Amino acid sequence: MSVFKGRRVIDQIRGRSYEETLMILELMPYRACYPILKLVYSAAANASHNMNLKETDLFISEAKVNKSSFIKKLRPRARGRSYGIKSPTCHITIVLKEKSKFLLDKSKI
Repeated sequence: MSVFKGRRVIDQIRGRSYEETLMILELMPYRACYPILKLVYSAAANASHNMNLKETDLFISEAKVNKSSFIKKLRPRARGRSYGIKSPTCHITIVLKEKSKFLLDKSKI
C-alpha cells in the first residue's frame, strides 16, 4: 500500500482508545483500513497476552507510516517489449499504552 493511503487512515485513529479505533476502522470506506485493523488487533492481542493488560484500557499512543522500497514487476507490452511497474510499500508502526499508566506518568511531569 502507498504511504499516502496509509497515512490517511492512521491520522484518524492516532490518540484514540482501542474500542473507538476498531469502530472507526470498520466503518471507514478505504481499502487501507483492513491491514491496519489486523495490525491493531494483533497489537492488542500481544499487549493482553504478553503484558497482561486489559484491552478496554488500551489506547493508541503512537502510530506512524514510513516509506519503504518499491516492488518492481514487469508487464508485457507490444513487440516483445516490457514495461516496469513500481508498487510502493510502507512500514506501519502502532504503539498501544494503558490509559491509567499514561495518566500517572503525565501527573509526575
